[in-house]
Amino acid sequence: MNYGPLEGLIGNWTGNSGMDVAPEPDGTDHEPYRETLLFDPIGDVDNAETQELMVLRYHQSVFKLSNGEMFHNESGYLSWDVHSNAIIQSFSIPRGVSVVAQGTARADEDRWTHIDVSADPSTISQADFMRDHARTLAFSRRISVRDNELRYSQTTSLHIYDRDFEHTDENTLTRM
Repeated sequence: MNYGPLEGLIGNWTGNSGMDVAPEPDGTDHEPYRETLLFDPIGDVDNAETQELMVLRYHQSVFKLSNGEMFHNESGYLSWDVHSNAIIQSFSIPRGVSVVAQGTARADEDRWTHIDVSADPSTISQADFMRDHARTLAFSRRISVRDNELRYSQTTSLHIYDRDFEHTDENTLTRM
């Protein structure tokens, strides 16, 4: 099967050079982390008999380097629309937030494939507690992959602790 721009993601990845910049009530926390990321091909999906999607299921587990504690767990799908070339990422986290982000993929002259997706409030669903105390306002993620190296950076715009905050994460991973 042809997974197009998602092809290079398939497999098990690990990285230990991540940095989480997160809000705290009295400022900002910078937390180094390690993670595992699995992209599993699940095949093609037809929608309304006109849209053909090639789909990867993924699972991400993130652990603090300081004590090994898991602090982020994410499950979702990355889909490539064969006809429009659009990328759709849908995912959920256990805190009660689900996101549908959309965007594009492109290859550059150095053989990197860059996948850029973003979401706004119209495609973010949140449990009442999260909406009232840690509301997600927007989300964007860039994934870049070449051979056995994957890099990503993401920004989650939040309203938390009575202020707006740009929560960022980035890491470089290697295919196992």
